[in-house]
Amino acid sequence: MIRNDLRNVAIIAHVDHGKTTLVDEMLKQGGIYRDNQETVTRVMDSGDLEKERGITILAKNTAVHYKDVKINIIDTPGHADFGGEVERILKMVNGVILLVDAAEGPMPQTRFVLQRALELNHRVIIVINKIDKPDARLGEVEDEILELLFDLNASDEQLDSPMLYCSGRAGTATEDPSEEGVNLEPLFEKILSYIPAPEGDENGELQLLVSSIDYNDYVGRIGIGRIERGSIRTNQDAYICNYHEGGAPKRTKIVSLYQIDGLVRVPVESATMGDIVCFSGAENITIGDTITSLTAPEPLEFVKVSEPTMEMTFSVNDSPFAGKEGKFVTSRQLRDRLYKELLKDVSLRVEDGDSTEEFRVAGRGEMHLSILIETMRREGYEMMCSNPRVLFKEIDGVKCEPMEKVTLDVPSEYVGAVVEKLGQRKGDLLEMNPLGTRMRIEYSIPSRCLFGYRSEFLTATHGEGIINTIFDGYQPYRGEIVMRFTGSLVASETGETTRYGLFNTQERGNLFVGPQTPVYEGMIVGETPKNEDIAVNPCKKKQLTAIRSAGADEKLLLTPPIIFSLEEAIEFITDDELIEVTPKSIRLRKKILDNELRMKAVMKARREAAAAKQ
Repeated sequence: MIRNDLRNVAIIAHVDHGKTTLVDEMLKQGGIYRDNQETVTRVMDSGDLEKERGITILAKNTAVHYKDVKINIIDTPGHADFGGEVERILKMVNGVILLVDAAEGPMPQTRFVLQRALELNHRVIIVINKIDKPDARLGEVEDEILELLFDLNASDEQLDSPMLYCSGRAGTATEDPSEEGVNLEPLFEKILSYIPAPEGDENGELQLLVSSIDYNDYVGRIGIGRIERGSIRTNQDAYICNYHEGGAPKRTKIVSLYQIDGLVRVPVESATMGDIVCFSGAENITIGDTITSLTAPEPLEFVKVSEPTMEMTFSVNDSPFAGKEGKFVTSRQLRDRLYKELLKDVSLRVEDGDSTEEFRVAGRGEMHLSILIETMRREGYEMMCSNPRVLFKEIDGVKCEPMEKVTLDVPSEYVGAVVEKLGQRKGDLLEMNPLGTRMRIEYSIPSRCLFGYRSEFLTATHGEGIINTIFDGYQPYRGEIVMRFTGSLVASETGETTRYGLFNTQERGNLFVGPQTPVYEGMIVGETPKNEDIAVNPCKKKQLTAIRSAGADEKLLLTPPIIFSLEEAIEFITDDELIEVTPKSIRLRKKILDNELRMKAVMKARREAAAAKQ
């Protein structure tokens, strides 16, 4: 059976190439809104963090109707750290729309998502988006896309993929770049004519592959997936099977069933082959499971998601301020929350650490892990986090480390500073091409050598540079490298900072705290240009006499403190430092809080290092 009344398609692209904006216009022109209904931009970015950062973090489903055909659309993230979201949802669709920016052209994540789509033999509609940009270069971008298809060993049919020219913001598409578009009808027509309709046995035994998980406090876990064979109905008894894990199938019951229409889930009594459905009732369902009929428990194979490349240690907060700001502070609560995240995020790994209060959390990159930390702190969790560490592999007896392919768009006058810094960080220059007044530079560099570089890059390019990275396999270990050349200013006592104490402290370096801020011994209150830590007392008070008054402090001018975001804090800390994360605060601290004990540990480490050299 062929479902000609249905199409399942995903929109894939590099970050900021306009996926979510295009989906906005497809929803408007697909009749989802009333004529007088107030709409918001980037409606699919529904999470608070997605709205704040302007990026898509989770893949989401929607659906529009065009000429009596229902088009299920999946909006995907474009950031490399969330590539696992793209990989798992590609099993739900029959084709993809590949968006490419008319000025930037194919970028690292464009290659990654296109490669995954081609491996699954999906049909691809190429859309060159943002053609109304003043620096659009349509001819060159077309050639770059064809070169990319050749590089990825696309089949003859995939090389002949149709190409459209689109402005997502204006809601227009055309097949000829010289013509002005009117609406998105050419795109809708191309989806109907080129993306294959779902095909399968409607009367066969049920097979439904779960590609996504949602959670609701009222009904529990909600599975989302496409019906590959047969049909499903509410109150149906079924089996949960897993192709990779094997084992006996687990019996369950489908309590409620929904289909997505526009931006809402609509309850339905039944659904058939090709439909994307949401269902509740299966308590222990996870991504990659197959829902089957009782008479034929045949699981489907799930796509193998790429492995994580770096890890951080999450642990219970043991600072003097522990438990004052957080709602969930115990190791049991932290453990339950981290293992719960595994149900939704297939590219995350969580393991118990060396003690009962530590957990090793591995992910795709710094942003992947920082989004998890930020989400948890907003939910009321309090914890400590270490600096990120890359995951090494031994390949043919050789120690290998993960590499990143870095693409940088830099104004021409700042190229020298960027090249110099990346050379110091063991980067290999691959390509350098002019793009108008800017240069596009490509580097291959170890993942660990990029820690702390983003803020340096923005400073070197005066905020005008654009940096994108993507995992580029494993290569032999390139040796030790010093990434940070500054030391920390560490508080020597617990108390509240004073203007007088901070005025004397700021002579040593840059401050991270302002007046009347509670601090504790071992907390990092600033950085110093010297490559060693300095103990300071920002709580020091002026000794008062009959002549000297406390009011004189107001004349002391303080440099405004540097306030770190979570990502900047992760980039800043070194091996002997931690981040204390609470719902209200982000504090930097030393692992050993006691100044005397810390100095003894430093001296011991230096003696051991000197002995090892001899």
